Amino acid sequence: MNCIIVDDEPLAREEMQAMIKEVSQIEILGKFSNAPTALNFLKENEVDLIFLDIEMPMVTGLEFATQLPRQTLTIFTTAYPQYALKSYELDAIDYLLKPIEKTRLEKAIHKAEIYKKLLSDDTEKNIIEANTADFLLVKSDRRFHRINFGDIRFIEGLKDYVVIYTGSQKLITAMNLKTIHQKMPARLFLRVSKSYVVNINYIDSFDHRNIYLGATEIPLGDVYRKDFFAVYSGGSLNPEE
Repeated sequence: MNCIIVDDEPLAREEMQAMIKEVSQIEILGKFSNAPTALNFLKENEVDLIFLDIEMPMVTGLEFATQLPRQTLTIFTTAYPQYALKSYELDAIDYLLKPIEKTRLEKAIHKAEIYKKLLSDDTEKNIIEANTADFLLVKSDRRFHRINFGDIRFIEGLKDYVVIYTGSQKLITAMNLKTIHQKMPARLFLRVSKSYVVNINYIDSFDHRNIYLGATEIPLGDVYRKDFFAVYSGGSLNPEE
């Protein structure tokens, strides 16, 4: 797996390069001070992952992310937490706040490596053949597997696919998040952002920005916050407070 670093601050680029080398074997193809230069590099080179700053001159990281090739994954690196939800709307793999901790960087790279493998052409994509009130019927390797709704913790949308998370496995399916959500019981599953649907029975806690399922932190989108608070808290909490 390879990567590039895009950040307008020279010291930030050097620090990111040093940290990546310390926690991972990922190959660093280049460092760039602005988005247009990085985009020119992408036209001639295949890049797996971009560590992308947001607040940059000429073209912001968010604007740049909309121009990336479908197969290129993004990890945003920024000092500004207010862009987190927008980053997930752009299918970002992760969102790292500066100063970046090595353990968080290592976790983000590991997640990117998992998704790179899941999205590769030689990875089998499961097919949802049918659904009932209680389960999905998934076809994989010429066999049919029953996935009980009660076993699904959450579903993440990533580019043209969704990843179904149970307690013991991840299943990737060529289907958008809206379509699979429509196949699931509304009493159990809530859309909480552009990229996530969660099983309410696995929610441990939440605040105005995030939902927590054990060690998993899922962003709560502005568009979905009011409905989430109404359903999950029974209308006893005000999402604007």
